[in-house]
Amino acid sequence: MRKKIPPLNSLKSFEAAARHCSFRNAADELFVSVSAISHQIKQLEHVLNVELFIRKTRSVELTKIGKQYYPILRDAFDKIAEGTNLILKPTQSDVLTIQLYSTLAIRWIIPRLPDFQSKYPDISVRLHTSQFDVDFNESDVDACVKIGNRAANGLHYSYLFSSDVFPVCSPNILAGKEQLSRPEQLNDFTILQVYPSHRDWYIWLDEVGCTSVDPESGLQFDSYDHSISTALQGMGVALGMQPYVNKELSAGLLIEPFPDMRVKHHSDWYFVYRQEKFEQKKIQLFETWLIEQVKADPELSISRERTTSEQTS
Repeated sequence: MRKKIPPLNSLKSFEAAARHCSFRNAADELFVSVSAISHQIKQLEHVLNVELFIRKTRSVELTKIGKQYYPILRDAFDKIAEGTNLILKPTQSDVLTIQLYSTLAIRWIIPRLPDFQSKYPDISVRLHTSQFDVDFNESDVDACVKIGNRAANGLHYSYLFSSDVFPVCSPNILAGKEQLSRPEQLNDFTILQVYPSHRDWYIWLDEVGCTSVDPESGLQFDSYDHSISTALQGMGVALGMQPYVNKELSAGLLIEPFPDMRVKHHSDWYFVYRQEKFEQKKIQLFETWLIEQVKADPELSISRERTTSEQTS
């Protein structure tokens, strides 16, 4: 005999409220009133004989037990949705949602996506861009591409490549000025900073031993793409990172004023997803394809081989 399961409406209400950390947002998602959500969750708490939320004046917060219960229900609803799609839509595209930084999407992933789509026409890739890393406890994306470190438990990390960082600028910016030969001379130019990744300039300056340049002194942008586009217009010196500027460097639209001062970024690039999705075919196919694309990129494959060799030595 199957063990007793709490009422489905109560479970749905709890999962939505826990995901949003809000009764109101859960009500909007499920098209019911806030009082209905509150009633369903109280009913679930009564059935389980536990408190799932700490009610505050303007917000709610999961209790310790609520934090344990939420991922169980989240994964259960994910599996129900995936199973339902297999039954009801066997001939339609399987949607794969990937979160990544906007610059990586624009400058590297999107130009290569037609290859994936031609190989796997039954998988529809949905790109979600953000300048901030995904929180898999709150987001329903399938996977992400991120730069960082293997930190969170319960996640699968596939190493992709490592990046060098280095200043870049338009050759036109140096017209009529003293050529850049020492990092300290950057004080004579506008620094183009990407504030969600503000540490990157500090990493480069620290590694080359330059303490007199303030990377926060110039223009601020929310993405590498905007910073690089501004550098292309001759408005300042941006920080380049592989694979963002390879095309512009090859075409001579950007130059490296300090070609011998590339610095390895402290973090590496990974393809990341929840461990319980390890066997999902659509994720496996995209992961394999993504690694193949990295190996096919000459600059990225070199950094990948170098880092892999360092890790095994």
